[in-house]
Amino acid sequence: MNLLEFARGPALAVAVSLFVLGTAWRLLSIARLRASRDLSRPRDGGVGVLRAVLAHLWPSTTLPRKTAGASANALAWHMALAIVIVGFAPHIQFVRKLTGLSWPAVPGWLFGAAVSVCFFGLAFALMMRLASPVTRLLSRADDYASWALTLGPFLTGMAAIYLPLDAPYPWIPEHPAAVAIHLLSAEALLAWLPFGKLAHAFLVFLSRGSTAASFAHKGAAT
Repeated sequence: MNLLEFARGPALAVAVSLFVLGTAWRLLSIARLRASRDLSRPRDGGVGVLRAVLAHLWPSTTLPRKTAGASANALAWHMALAIVIVGFAPHIQFVRKLTGLSWPAVPGWLFGAAVSVCFFGLAFALMMRLASPVTRLLSRADDYASWALTLGPFLTGMAAIYLPLDAPYPWIPEHPAAVAIHLLSAEALLAWLPFGKLAHAFLVFLSRGSTAASFAHKGAAT
């Protein structure tokens, strides 16, 4: 078994298992939390939950001068990340090889632009964290580990690209070691995701929905 076969086989299985089990553990832990008894009369039929989740997908303009840069960076970064993950032809081919599912890929120029936005967004986020005394004080190892693990697949992915962005990539690449390292870095990120702050990828809607339901129950808006 070479490194690429290990990355596509046992390492992938372990990473997916950790992601699934870790996600289930986090969700179960949240579900087991006991809520305090609420004696107030409900004032909303649940519409506030959906409204809050959808409304907060767009950056808030309450404090535009202080948060405009960070908010714009977060929005651009997440949109670009989605394009990189689900729009790149080799990623789609990888999913199709494993599951049989596929969809159209984005143009190569759009993928390249999205990668550039992701690199800039990660650098900008780290700069903002280090430049602010407050966020620097509040930052822990989890924050920096999550940042580094997110950056890893981008760096290794750039090293693994050897064909034009619009060209179909072979299942057996010309440089298997580079592809294997890229895949291993992505699997490390996948395995870490449920246990660190990156878990907001799937917890964000639960937390926003829970907050919105609590506020709406009392007649307030989020």
